[in-house]
Amino acid sequence: MANILYTANAHVTGGRDGHGRTADGELDVDLRRPKEMGGEGGGTNPEELFAVGYAACFESALAVVARRSHVDADDVSIESAVSLLPTGDGGFKLAVTLDVSLPSIDRVVAAELVRGAHKVCPYSNATRGNIDVDLLLGGQPI
Repeated sequence: MANILYTANAHVTGGRDGHGRTADGELDVDLRRPKEMGGEGGGTNPEELFAVGYAACFESALAVVARRSHVDADDVSIESAVSLLPTGDGGFKLAVTLDVSLPSIDRVVAAELVRGAHKVCPYSNATRGNIDVDLLLGGQPI
């Protein structure tokens, strides 16, 4: 692990019905099971945090790929969905959908940028081969 660029540190107590806080205090959240899972709601949950983190990371990766390709992708936005699914053996797994919008870029070029971002994004690299990640461009598979 030479050349670490950054390490995030957090402390959580109480799991899905607890509290989480980053070491720097910038993120301080109540964690609650969503109503859809029998919880009371009223807080965030790991899937929502993962959805925000993945989309933000992916958008940054896309900006890097666009810059390397000399393409202006400043109007990018991403809708992310993280689903929690049973594995059938008592466990659980995640599935992700990233729907990228690049309205000012030709669809062929935009699709190449999305594929390139998926190759360099740390979240994509961490999840590759572990969970299903569907990439969409304007609501359509690429």
